[in-house]
Amino acid sequence: MKKTTATPSSSGSASTLIDGRIKELGDWRGRTLAHVRALIKQVDPGVVETWKWRGVPVWEHDGILCTGETYKAAVKLTFAQGAALDDPAKLFNASLEGNIRRAIDIHEDDKIDEKAFKVLIEAAVALNTSKSKKARSR
Repeated sequence: MKKTTATPSSSGSASTLIDGRIKELGDWRGRTLAHVRALIKQVDPGVVETWKWRGVPVWEHDGILCTGETYKAAVKLTFAQGAALDDPAKLFNASLEGNIRRAIDIHEDDKIDEKAFKVLIEAAVALNTSKSKKARSR
């Protein structure tokens, strides 16, 4: 499988590159990435999609909310400030040892708890927005 490694400036917008990644995967990983992308946009219609680190979809609102990395066995959603977010549904199941990031590894037959995922996205947006407001008020 060919990897998409272009930058937005050379190949179009980040959203177009993410569309391409979903299409090129062509399997459960692409469907999963498309599904979480849609959930993120439902929660935050103004979310900014970026393409970083030579091929990682990133969703931002006043900073990084989460990334969407794809591997053979998992789609990994890494929340940049995940350790600061409440996770009562225990969606975070990877990168638990650090004190900043947290991740959700989604495997082929996993079902996403959409309600809990949306709550995490809302919390990540609120956290980033509060930090941005504090920085502007200084």
